[in-house]
Amino acid sequence: MQTQVETLEGLTRRITLQLNMAEIESEVDRRLKRLVKTVRMDGFRPGKAPLKVVAQRYGGEIRGEVMGEALQRGFLEAARANNLNVAGYPRFDRAQEAEAAFTATFEVFPEITLGDVSQIKVTRPQVEVTEADVERTLEVLRKQRIHYHAVEREAREGDRVHVDYVGRIDGNPFPGGEAKDYPVVLGEGRTLKDFEGQLVGMRPDECKTFEVTFPEGYFAKELAGKTAQFEVHMKSVHEPHLPAVDEAFARSLGIHDGDVAKLREEIAANLRREAKRRIQAKVKEQVMQGLLEVTPFEVPKALVAMESHALLERAVNDLKARGMKETDIHLKAEVFEPQAKRRVALSLLLNEIARSQGIRAEPDQVKALVQEFAQSYEDPAEVVAWYYQDANRLREAESLVLEDNIVNWLLERAQVTDQPMTLEALMGNA
Repeated sequence: MQTQVETLEGLTRRITLQLNMAEIESEVDRRLKRLVKTVRMDGFRPGKAPLKVVAQRYGGEIRGEVMGEALQRGFLEAARANNLNVAGYPRFDRAQEAEAAFTATFEVFPEITLGDVSQIKVTRPQVEVTEADVERTLEVLRKQRIHYHAVEREAREGDRVHVDYVGRIDGNPFPGGEAKDYPVVLGEGRTLKDFEGQLVGMRPDECKTFEVTFPEGYFAKELAGKTAQFEVHMKSVHEPHLPAVDEAFARSLGIHDGDVAKLREEIAANLRREAKRRIQAKVKEQVMQGLLEVTPFEVPKALVAMESHALLERAVNDLKARGMKETDIHLKAEVFEPQAKRRVALSLLLNEIARSQGIRAEPDQVKALVQEFAQSYEDPAEVVAWYYQDANRLREAESLVLEDNIVNWLLERAQVTDQPMTLEALMGNA
């Protein structure tokens, strides 16, 4: 097969392929003769239809298959012969000048020359987990397990009350303006501030009438800016009780012997793991962004399109898993193009660094990462075994290790500034 390679714009290339039609027709004839022996056609016994009849019925389909295979084979041979590193899939078109000539238009992978990584600037958080961090976490855990006791007193901030209410605007009820045994935790701000404020000080079985003006930006536009009169019956008041940090509390959090000291140690260990994860993520993001900035290159559009569609499919599946109907999802692949382009560019960059610098994921590193993942589970050994039972899961861990090794290689050459930081600031709570 004769070929000709052209360089078009950017990474786009075009190969002209000249098919040998005598070989094509010979292969078509061979397949038709083989088909004649088994084909079933109306009016003929199996395998007894004349070759001419079979050719009229199946000749076009077989010729298309043979030519498609010849084009694919010829394209791969031409790409290898010309040392072309093809990205994505070629588009085949019939050339105008000759019946047996076709063009294959495609993109090649870019040649990447790593930029000056010493210009990458990274701020690396330095965090120590303190006793105060452990106490704050314990307080959060206690609040997640809060329970309420009924009391016979006026309602205060933090209490949970149950009320019946009816609201009217200009004497008329309105949608959503009535409820029975409605629970409100005073101070949480889940109802209108002016409504909630009127409940403070009310006692069980007390009734009260008051007015509330809906904000101008209220989500129910038909109520925005209007004043409603509410009749409220306070049915009950419950004061909050936080569980004590004791053996029972520790057992409820998975410490089987109820050792509170062990609970504190586990919380501190979990906070250290989370801090490490957050720091690694922040550092990695800065390194990746810096890497893209010092090494600009053209990204194959075909790979971006493939990644965009993969991200679209993932997003659609996620929304469906959350209960959305597919007919209500109107996302398009174009929405994901910027993210896809960045992901493809980084993948190409990281692969080039790994190849050129001989960076690998060592088996002991992969095992250490898997064991670290497993530490947050009740049976770490079972989780480790789960990873090693599936090659795909293990490859995911290997990819993470390889990425971390590349990031570490870059950090050794980048401008890194360590920044002391509290755990709260790292977590975004300060």
